[in-house]
Amino acid sequence: MAATAAPPPIKIRKKLVKRAAKDRSQTLRRALQLAFLALNVWIGVEFYLFVRYYETGGRSAYAVRPPGVEGWLPIASLMNLKVLLMSGSVPALHPAGMFLLIAFLAASWIFRKSFCGWLCPVGTVSEYLWRLGRRAFDRNFCLPRPADIALRGLKYILLGLFLYAVGSMPVPAIRTFLSGPYGLVDDVKMLNFFRFLGLTGGIVTAILLIASIFIQNFWCRYLCPYGALMGVAALASPLRIRRNPSLCIDCAKCAKACPNVLPVDRLITIRSAECTGCLECVAVCPAAGALFLSTPRAKRVPAWVVAAGIATLFLGVFGYARLTGHWYTNLPSDTYFELVPHANEFTHP
Repeated sequence: MAATAAPPPIKIRKKLVKRAAKDRSQTLRRALQLAFLALNVWIGVEFYLFVRYYETGGRSAYAVRPPGVEGWLPIASLMNLKVLLMSGSVPALHPAGMFLLIAFLAASWIFRKSFCGWLCPVGTVSEYLWRLGRRAFDRNFCLPRPADIALRGLKYILLGLFLYAVGSMPVPAIRTFLSGPYGLVDDVKMLNFFRFLGLTGGIVTAILLIASIFIQNFWCRYLCPYGALMGVAALASPLRIRRNPSLCIDCAKCAKACPNVLPVDRLITIRSAECTGCLECVAVCPAAGALFLSTPRAKRVPAWVVAAGIATLFLGVFGYARLTGHWYTNLPSDTYFELVPHANEFTHP
């Protein structure tokens, strides 16, 4: 007698209880992103004018060097952070970058790698690029899972190399490096890299831009060591995205919305270092109470708390550095007149 096949399990459709209020998390997040992007554009213009003043021997418009440009010097910031931790004294050169690093690490530790999802100007541009690609081609592309996992490890390898390089340098060596010609104008060298982009640099930049249109957050996901550092800090974050299975209607909208391709619809708690706390998954969830950001005791954390917390940390650290006299790098004009025009001649010792 032939065996009778078991009937397929009946999938019970849950009743949708819609959310009463409209989610405004993405309005808040984009406002913070664009404000920080505008701040960085202003810093870039001001720094360019500063460099041109000293390049032309004082014949162009004068501009004060904006300390915020040091936020684009992550290696120098790591070096100074080591000096602070090992010696207990705040470095005199490039201190702003170190304080910005502290603020970003604190924000990512508390609010789930929020620097990447709420502040980072590169992340903001990357997000608008993949949204452009989705609008133009009606989709973004995902790499095969083995390739995706392997490439995601690249940014952690790069981070490990940078941490090893900084960690192996004694404090006196760091001070000597940062006070030498290369260290004094490493910000100028960074600007000159983009001002005088060579063929190889141009091709690499073009590849990254095109890849970011087709693949969500290509640079951030696979290559950014700064983001990897923020992700490591976020692993200790007290906040998590949580899903309530009893209220979830299994629509999978959260997983489709996640810019980091996390399986939000299949997990109870999101612990991944890739989660940027952007709350896009929460924003698209139609079921009341099914998905939310919470504390370890499952107390809900609204988006305005995240936005206010990030802004408070950033402004608080900035204010502390300003009030204690540890924000500006004070070098005489003669030093800049001597070094800035020859910045590209200095090589890494």
